[in-house]
Amino acid sequence: MDPKLGRTAASLLAVLLLLEGGMFSSHSLPPALLEKVFQYIDLHQDEFVQTLKEWVAIESDSVQPVPRFRQELFRMMAVAADTLQRLGAHVTSVDMGSQQLPDGQSLPIPPVILAELGNDPTKGTVCFYGHLDVQPADQGNGWLTDPYVLTEVDGKLYGRGATDNKGPVLAWINAVSAFRALEQDLPVNIKFIIEGMEEAGSVALEELVEKEKNRFFSGVDYIVISDNLWISQRKPAITYGTRGNSYFMVEVKCRDQDFHSGTFGGILHEPMADLVALLGSLVDSSGHILVPGIYDEVAPLTEEEINTYKAIHLDLEEYRNSSRVEKFLFDTKEEILMHLWRYPSLSIHGIEGAFDEPGAKTVIPGQVIGKFSIRLVPHMNVSVVEKQVTRHLEDVFSKRNSSNKMVVSMTLGLHPWIANINDTQYLAAKRAIRTVFGTEPDMIRDGSTIPIAKMFQEIVHKSVVLIPLGAVDDGEHSQNEKINRWNYIEGTKLFAAFFLEMAQLH
Repeated sequence: MDPKLGRTAASLLAVLLLLEGGMFSSHSLPPALLEKVFQYIDLHQDEFVQTLKEWVAIESDSVQPVPRFRQELFRMMAVAADTLQRLGAHVTSVDMGSQQLPDGQSLPIPPVILAELGNDPTKGTVCFYGHLDVQPADQGNGWLTDPYVLTEVDGKLYGRGATDNKGPVLAWINAVSAFRALEQDLPVNIKFIIEGMEEAGSVALEELVEKEKNRFFSGVDYIVISDNLWISQRKPAITYGTRGNSYFMVEVKCRDQDFHSGTFGGILHEPMADLVALLGSLVDSSGHILVPGIYDEVAPLTEEEINTYKAIHLDLEEYRNSSRVEKFLFDTKEEILMHLWRYPSLSIHGIEGAFDEPGAKTVIPGQVIGKFSIRLVPHMNVSVVEKQVTRHLEDVFSKRNSSNKMVVSMTLGLHPWIANINDTQYLAAKRAIRTVFGTEPDMIRDGSTIPIAKMFQEIVHKSVVLIPLGAVDDGEHSQNEKINRWNYIEGTKLFAAFFLEMAQLH
């Protein structure tokens, strides 16, 4: 079937479902308006792809602290601000000051965009968060195409930032533009908060949100984020929770200089041997964390939660093959999902100071630093986990009777986030997904950490929902990142339908 005919058919199906009361819907959105908006989006999809191409071409890398990339970040934020102004939004670009780097260098932080469209007190106000910075990308490092030239192959739009997060930000803007172009009143008031430093830890953003809590955010009813992925290639999802993260360093030191193993091997407490023993004491071969007390505060498993996992579509064979993994630690869908989302995990990331170059070098490192992290889940507490880990490593180290010095430090502590899936906007998102995709969404959690969700919930005290648009194989942060044209365009329709659903339910 011609793709355009397929898309038109999908739009008409959505309208027919609504007109008939549909098996998915006991309410009714205005069908004529829905059809107009969906047709507009289909007819203008090439323009939407072209705009994404222009945005991907801006090398807005926030991770590498280089003046050229900072200039690109400022250019990206200016382009976004101009786009929103042309939609009729009131736009403020907030000066975020400068960032002091460890080497003494100072670089300007790109502005945060605060934008508002509509202030009708009878309507709900939805605030969309997105980011326009990207991870580093280099064509010589495994990319099949230039990462900053959006390239379409078999309906896949390859380019750095295509799915993380320029595509979803533009999908929301495109949905707004459809109503504007059709001279239709926006069903809800809309606000935007768009930053350019998410990949570098959202520098200074928390202070801004705190400052704007009783100003910009005062009239906000709901917050939407679209900065993660589905758990499948074709079935949409809504995300209601993420794991937190505690990142640890454990340093073992004998002296500043390395040793020759022929001269000193056999008469030292070697730092690397101590460190390997410490790291080996953290987790067993089945993935069970060996730190005493670490599972004490994990939320109990309920029957309702188990049923949620059973309802999720996950082809284990496809998931394993796409991950290029021979065997997972668990054999069932439910066990895999629970250990990704609702149980903590401990991962060992690397050793600083060890010899890791090609060839044979008979060195004994004089000082090594092990790096590991624990993904936290409700109701684990960051400070309690820090104490438990430190106490455990000190106990293990003391039993080795080593003359070396050991120091444990937690360099990052981010709490897990979980939302109430019965909130209004979760119902609106479910209804919008039924309308656009003709199916129930997977209700998922994310095994990674999205600090911004927890931050908004704690500071602004409003409901937060994550509505991902990208497929599980989009490769965010990886080589050959992409978003499917289908996801991008149907995602634009999803946001348009979501506006209408929010208007009905508010």
